[in-house]
Amino acid sequence: MQRLNNTTSNMKSTLLTLVAALSLAGAALADHEPGHKVLVLKNKEGAAILGYDAVAYFTDNQPVKGNPKFQSEYEGAKYYFASADHKTRFDTNPAKYAPAYGGYCGYAASIGKVRPANPLLWSIVDGQLIVQHTQGAVELWDKDVKGNKAKADTNWPRLVEIKSGKKNPIDSLLGKSVLANAK
Repeated sequence: MQRLNNTTSNMKSTLLTLVAALSLAGAALADHEPGHKVLVLKNKEGAAILGYDAVAYFTDNQPVKGNPKFQSEYEGAKYYFASADHKTRFDTNPAKYAPAYGGYCGYAASIGKVRPANPLLWSIVDGQLIVQHTQGAVELWDKDVKGNKAKADTNWPRLVEIKSGKKNPIDSLLGKSVLANAK
């Protein structure tokens, strides 16, 4: 009888573990329905924000290099963190901490372009981390933060639609916006 109780207990434990794992997997994939496209700037290792800790911008008010020892994945990119606490915070709400516009330049998105970004040129606007390509982009963004953010928010879904899956989604610095040709 004791052996039957142990077997039943082990089965219940295994079943609960399986249900918990499937629930977490379902939550992680809930916003990724079939056809969900993403566009995230990644380095050669697949790390977003060039390996900087996305949470540190909010908690430490500065860019901090992450450690691959503390790592999560979100929207096809690896995110590195400076501590286990930062990883836990990110895992709880990755959309809160992941950079806007897939970690590409916010100002470029506002003018309908996709340009890389420098994680040392950043701001938090309306609770979102926004990184910029150059100091010039920072200055142009800062001339009308609210208006530029509204334009970037409007342009970004269309840029993702056009650029997602391309080997090199980066637009030329002097070229025209791809949105002009895509209407």
